Amino acid sequence: MKNLNMFCLSLEPSHYDFIKNLNYIPVGLGDKKFNNHWTQDNTGINISEKNKNYGEYTFHYWLWKNYLDKLDDDEWVGFCQYRKFWSLHHIKNENINIDTINTHALKSIPKDLESCESILGEQMFVNQWRTMKFIKTALKLFVKKPSLISKTKRNLNFHFDWMHGENNLNKAIDLLDDSNKNDFRKFVNNEVSFNPHNMFICKSKKQLKNYYEDLFPWLEKCEQIFGFENLKGYGQTRIYGFLAERFMSYWFKKNTIYKEIPILFYDIRKNFNM
Repeated sequence: MKNLNMFCLSLEPSHYDFIKNLNYIPVGLGDKKFNNHWTQDNTGINISEKNKNYGEYTFHYWLWKNYLDKLDDDEWVGFCQYRKFWSLHHIKNENINIDTINTHALKSIPKDLESCESILGEQMFVNQWRTMKFIKTALKLFVKKPSLISKTKRNLNFHFDWMHGENNLNKAIDLLDDSNKNDFRKFVNNEVSFNPHNMFICKSKKQLKNYYEDLFPWLEKCEQIFGFENLKGYGQTRIYGFLAERFMSYWFKKNTIYKEIPILFYDIRKNFNM
């Protein structure tokens, strides 16, 4: 029995039939022309012009402002992407293709997950790369803090400094409300893994609303520091999406009973004309 509203985000209008055949809700993002059958982030109250910097979260903002109250109270709400899908099983990459996605992709929440309040993707560890790779690409950080030679010191804060600009995460955390500031700072300084890809499934639209009410006012404050014009490279251009990704892991782990399940990787653009 279907008990899941799964929004599948895509940049390509040609993906519509495939997404509908999964019994998902197709969401069109970006500048391409989508027909009226798609759900889009550029209607009603929206920040679609920030998609380059916010990524998936321009749709989350639209959902928060325009559609959240229309969702059923007794159905889960989830989010996936045209190249990342939820599954209950680990599948080897060589066994994933356009046909097997339909077989393995999550369609409903099974009974053994009903006791939890949110579902997150399996953790991504940020301290597993070889030390020489870190030194080659983050030499300045190692010179400032030689203790980073130890894997146990390469926490989420270090990883964000390395990938998205030194001290940017700390600057952003300074702007958080008092109920999250200290806890989130502890999280990024103590943890060496996070739940990736801005993908989650939530049981309660009330909890989802609470998440958005913590997240978006904070990101708006961050715009006053980072802006949009002087962000260099993908790691900084998409900084608001990366801040949200780290905050998502922290927030759902703090505020919900959660479980983790696999995420399958297969880019369906391989099978469709652009």
